[in-house]
Amino acid sequence: MPFAIARGISANAVSGAGLCLGAAAALAWAQWHDWRFAVLGLLLSMGWLIADGLDGMVARATGSASPFGRMLDGLVDHGVFAMIYVALAITVGTAEGWVLAFAAGGAHAVQSSLYEGERARFHRRVKGVAIAAPAVPTGNALVRLYDSFATSIDSVAMPFERMLGQASDPVACGARYGERATPPLRLLSLLTANVRVAAIFVACFAGNPRIFWWFEIVALTIVAIIGLVWHRRVERAFVQSTPRPKAASRMHLS
Repeated sequence: MPFAIARGISANAVSGAGLCLGAAAALAWAQWHDWRFAVLGLLLSMGWLIADGLDGMVARATGSASPFGRMLDGLVDHGVFAMIYVALAITVGTAEGWVLAFAAGGAHAVQSSLYEGERARFHRRVKGVAIAAPAVPTGNALVRLYDSFATSIDSVAMPFERMLGQASDPVACGARYGERATPPLRLLSLLTANVRVAAIFVACFAGNPRIFWWFEIVALTIVAIIGLVWHRRVERAFVQSTPRPKAASRMHLS
């Protein structure tokens, strides 16, 4: 990160570099029949993942974070995986392969957006910060669409937000919540790009990309459902076990 900041490299430029690395990885994965290209695809994907994490760090360090940058980061993530899915579908060369690739891509988009929303919600709450109402996505159509998935759980989670906002010590309340909510968030961390890249490598090295697609469609969807339900149960139990204050204190709004 210091290298990028010292040379004035913007977060969006880092995202662009990540996109190039991801595209090169997709081309390598297209030759997965040769184990050397499978390894090359893994190495290039690791470079893309590093860039994917670095762009956000640069944006925060330089104060240049923006809704567009967040959307670009998400689109690069989804775009690279889309290229990989298409490359693998072309090599499989069957209608079944294309159906699986599209189904996996759709599942991935929903899972990732929901996970990003859960992670952002968790990190905000452990600081004792509540929201007064579900966020309304703003910006251009793509930004609104991307944010709508990430914030779609907000309305369901509002009872906890109201409880946190009315707590006499929101920071302490958030810390207690964090202890209980960490396990479901750890489960949901299986929805990160790192896990998917590892699964792609295993499937290609085993000689059957379909293994990855089924892993995405079935296993990761089950993980997402269990993690979301588990997190909501933690919220509900926390709200039910917390005495209501006689007089609502000042809300701490984000």
